[in-house]
Amino acid sequence: MTAQTALDLIFRNALLRSSPTPVDIGVKSGRIAAIEPKLACEAIEIDIGGRLALPGFVDTHIHLDKACLLERCGHIHGTLGDAIRAVSAMKRDFGVDDVYARGAKVLERAIVHGTTRMRTHVEVDPRIGLRSFEAVKALKRDYAWAIDLALCVFPQEGLTNDPGAEDLLVRALRDGAEAIGGCPYTDTDPNAHLARIFDLAEEFDLDVDLHLDFDLDPSWSHLDEVCRQTEQRNYGGRVAIGHATKLSALPPERLKAAIAQLAKAGVAVTVLPATDLYLMGREATHNAPRGLTLAHKLAGDGIICSVATNNVLNPFTPFGDASLLRMANFYANVAHATVGDFDICLDLVTELPARLMNLTDYGIAMGKPADLVVLDTQDSRFAIAELPDILMGFKSGRQTFERKRATLLKPQD
Repeated sequence: MTAQTALDLIFRNALLRSSPTPVDIGVKSGRIAAIEPKLACEAIEIDIGGRLALPGFVDTHIHLDKACLLERCGHIHGTLGDAIRAVSAMKRDFGVDDVYARGAKVLERAIVHGTTRMRTHVEVDPRIGLRSFEAVKALKRDYAWAIDLALCVFPQEGLTNDPGAEDLLVRALRDGAEAIGGCPYTDTDPNAHLARIFDLAEEFDLDVDLHLDFDLDPSWSHLDEVCRQTEQRNYGGRVAIGHATKLSALPPERLKAAIAQLAKAGVAVTVLPATDLYLMGREATHNAPRGLTLAHKLAGDGIICSVATNNVLNPFTPFGDASLLRMANFYANVAHATVGDFDICLDLVTELPARLMNLTDYGIAMGKPADLVVLDTQDSRFAIAELPDILMGFKSGRQTFERKRATLLKPQD
C-alpha cells in the first residue's frame, strides 16, 4: 500500500480463510481498500487478535413473516399439511405491525449471530394480502444498517387453484420484490403453477426460488419440470429449490442421475435441516428416516448448495435462534460430516449461498463492502466443530454489534 493512500479504518491481525497467517484489512469509504500483512497507515484501528474474520453468514431461505407463533397455536401439529393449515388460519389475522414485530425479533437474533445477507420468503395470497409484504419491506429498510434483506414473494397455498393470488403476486413484484418463489406441491396443477412462476420471473427479470419435493416418496417428483423450464428459458444459475427432501430417499443410481440433471440445468439446492428433520419421517414407528439431503455431497459434485434456517418457533419448526453457525453444525452432525468436510460445511452458510443469490459484492476482497464478522477462533477448520462465539460485526465498516467474551470468575485464594 502506498503512503499516499488514506484509510478510514484498519482491522489489525485478522485471520482469513484464504491466509495462513493474520493480515490487516484497510477500509476506505465503507469498502475494502487494502489487505496486507502489516499496513503502514494512520487510521482508526480495531485489533481482531488473530481471530477468524468472515464476510458474514448468508441465509438464503427464512420466513420472517410467520416466525414466533408458538404461543398462538400451542403446537399440536406434526405434519407438513398440519403446519400449512395452522398458519393459513392464523395469517388471516396478521397485521402489519404484528408481522414487523415478530420478524424484527428474529432478524435481530440473526444479526448478532453473524448473518449479513438474507433472503426471506414472504407469503402473498388472498388470506394475508400484502400485509406481510409491507411489514417485511419495512424491516428491509429499517435494518439496512446491519443486514441486506432480499424479499422473495411466493404463493404458499397454490396459484392456479387460488383465485386472486396471482394479482397480488404481480403487485408485490411491481413493488420491489427481488425474487419469486413457488410451491407446486400445494397446487392442483403443479406444472401450470411452475410455468406461471417462470413466466413472471422472466417478465420481471428475477431469480426463482422454489419450495420443492418436500416429502420422502421417490415415486414422483417435480424436479424434472423445474429443470425443463430452467433449460428451456436459459435460466441456469438463477433457479434454486428448497427442501428437496426426496433426494435423500433416492437409491444411489437415481440420485446420481438427479445430480447430473441439476448440474446440467444449473439449479441450486437449499437444505433446511431444522424443518426437514422435524417434519419428515414422522409416520415411522421405528428407524425413522432422516429426510436430510446431503448438501455437502451435492456441492462436491458441482451443485451450488446452501444450508439455511427456514422457520423459527412456529408449526413448521418449533425451535430456532436464527444462528447459521449452529445450523451448519447441526447439519454436519446429522449428515455424518467428517473433519475433512468441515470447510465445505462452512461454505454452505457463506460462499455458496452468496453464489446461489448471485451476490457479486460479497467477500473479504479488494473493492468489496467492509462487511465482516469476527469469530472467537484462531483456526477456520474448527469454526463448525467448536461453535465459537461471534464477537462483533461490521456493515460497510461500521460496527453493528458486539458480544463480550465470557469471563470465568474463579474464587480468590
